[in-house]
Amino acid sequence: MVQQAPRRGVRWLENRIQRKGPRYAVYAVVAFWVVGVVVFAVVERLVDPKTFDNVWIGMWWGVQTVTTVGYGDIVPASTAGKAIASILMLGGLSLFAVVTGAITSGFVAQAQAQRRAAEQDPVMSRLDEMSAQLEALKAELARLGRSSG
Repeated sequence: MVQQAPRRGVRWLENRIQRKGPRYAVYAVVAFWVVGVVVFAVVERLVDPKTFDNVWIGMWWGVQTVTTVGYGDIVPASTAGKAIASILMLGGLSLFAVVTGAITSGFVAQAQAQRRAAEQDPVMSRLDEMSAQLEALKAELARLGRSSG
C-alpha cells in the first residue's frame, strides 16, 4: 500500500503533462528547481557557514549557479561545498535543456496541428502518393499476370 501512493502521484503527473502539454512540464521543472535552490542554499549555509553568512546569500549563490551565470562574488570554499555546487551546476544545465525542449516541442506540436487542420501535412501527403503508386503497381502486376497466363 505504501508504494501505491508514489505510483499514483507519478501517474497523475504524467496524465497532467499529457493533457496540459509541455508548458506544465516546464512549470514542474521550474518549481522543482526553485525548491532545489532553497534546499541547496540551506545545505551550503550548513556546510560552509564562513562563506555563506546567511541563507539569503546562499540563495543568491544558488540562483547564480543554477542559471549558469556565476558572477563569482560568492563561491564555496570547502570541498563539500564545491561538490554541492557541482551538482547544482549540472542540474542548472538540465533545467535549461528541459525548458528548451519543452518550448520547442510546443512549437512543433502547434505547427503540426496547423498543418493537419489545413490538410498540408507533408508526411501524410507523401504517404497518400506512395499508396497511390502501390495501388498502381498492384494493378499493373495483376494485369501482367492475367496477360501471361
